[in-house]
Amino acid sequence: MNGSDGDTARTTYVLVDGENIDATLGSSILARRPKPEERPRWDRVLEFARDQFGQPAVGLFFLAANNELPMSFVQALLALGYRPIPLSGGAHDKVVDIAIQRTLTELTSRDADVILISNDGDFAPQVEELLDGRRVGVAGFIEFRNSAFGEMRERGVEFFDLEYDVHAFRERLPRVRIIPIEEFDPVDFL
Repeated sequence: MNGSDGDTARTTYVLVDGENIDATLGSSILARRPKPEERPRWDRVLEFARDQFGQPAVGLFFLAANNELPMSFVQALLALGYRPIPLSGGAHDKVVDIAIQRTLTELTSRDADVILISNDGDFAPQVEELLDGRRVGVAGFIEFRNSAFGEMRERGVEFFDLEYDVHAFRERLPRVRIIPIEEFDPVDFL
C-alpha cells in the first residue's frame, strides 16, 4: 500500500524495545542496573526520528507488564508523546518481541517508514520485509547490534547509535568503541 493521496503526511513509526536497550545498557555497558539519569532520554529519540526522516514520528514503546503496570513510567512516556504498549503473556512468552514482530509485519501494508530501537536480531526477518523502498532504520548500540542486521545495509537499512548519533544520553557512557581518527581527541582519555 504505497499510494499517496496528498492529504496525509507520511509517518515514521519508532518501535522501542525498551527491555533490550535497558538490558544492554545495564549488563553490557554499565555492568549494573542503570540509574534513571543514565537511561536514554526518550524524547530525544522521537526528536531525532522526526529530524532524520523529515516527517512526523509516532513512538510505540513496548513494555512487559505481566503483573503490574509501571504507572509513573507510563505517564512519563505519554507526556513525551509515546504510545505505551503494556503486554502480558505466559511465563515463557517473550511478549515484547512477539508484539514488535507483529507490528513490523503490519507496517508492511502501510505507507510509513520505521525506526526500530533494539539490538535484537529476532526482528531481522520482519525488518527485511520492510525493505521495499521505504526508509528503515535500526538504532541501538553499534557494538551490540545483532549481526543479522549487518547485510541489510546494502539493501537500505540505516543504522544509528543511541549515544553517538541520536544523542539520547545526558552523559558519555563508559563504552569501548572503534574511533575514526578524525574523531579522536586525546583529552577524552587523559
